[in-house]
Amino acid sequence: MLDIERQTLLAWDAYGTHHQARGTEIPEVDRLAWGYWPTAGPGEEVLGDLTGRRVLDLGSGIGKFPAYLAYKGARVDAVEGARAQHERAVARYSGQAGLHLICADAVEYLIGAEPYDVIYSIHGIPYINPHRLLPTVASALKPGGRLVFSALHTTSAGDGPSTSVTARPETLNLAGGDPLTVQMWVLTPTLWEDLLVDHGLLVDRIDILTAPGSDTPLACALIQARRSPAPPTLW
Repeated sequence: MLDIERQTLLAWDAYGTHHQARGTEIPEVDRLAWGYWPTAGPGEEVLGDLTGRRVLDLGSGIGKFPAYLAYKGARVDAVEGARAQHERAVARYSGQAGLHLICADAVEYLIGAEPYDVIYSIHGIPYINPHRLLPTVASALKPGGRLVFSALHTTSAGDGPSTSVTARPETLNLAGGDPLTVQMWVLTPTLWEDLLVDHGLLVDRIDILTAPGSDTPLACALIQARRSPAPPTLW
């Protein structure tokens, strides 16, 4: 793990510890929300039919979204690196059928994981260096398996995505406390596509999601990709 990733992980751990101390309740959800607002944009339908599929939530945070999919009948592994966030998920969802909550570095977990049919991430992927993460994501997908993730595109201050693969500081607001600083890879859609293709993934589509009925510039990218299917067997 890179030092800037470790610093960000510590910030998220502090975030989780703060909310543990406050007793912040985890809200129930009735759909996946890829953007920063709960009702606009697509939901879990972009993942396709999950019946009988191995599904991984990467950077699962407090666990509300993988728990929702498990409630709907999916079998979901949920990996979160920040221990306090993982503990919050365990406290709320440890008895949820079909849900396996895991505290681990995403890359280290993926290296030893059985391949998945679907890997998804809601805002989690940009906190890890894509040169470190994407090779393991590609290897952890079955042939034809799908990767779907959302990533910050434009901040609420109007700062657009970067054109180079470098992390930059972003603010993590803390209710009732001072803001924390995290490092994120906030990249243009073209750069995300180039990185995914470089690591053996095919990009199906990229959509920019914006807040409905609002003048905020805050936006995120929803990226859908897949691993190439296995070549046919020649007899």
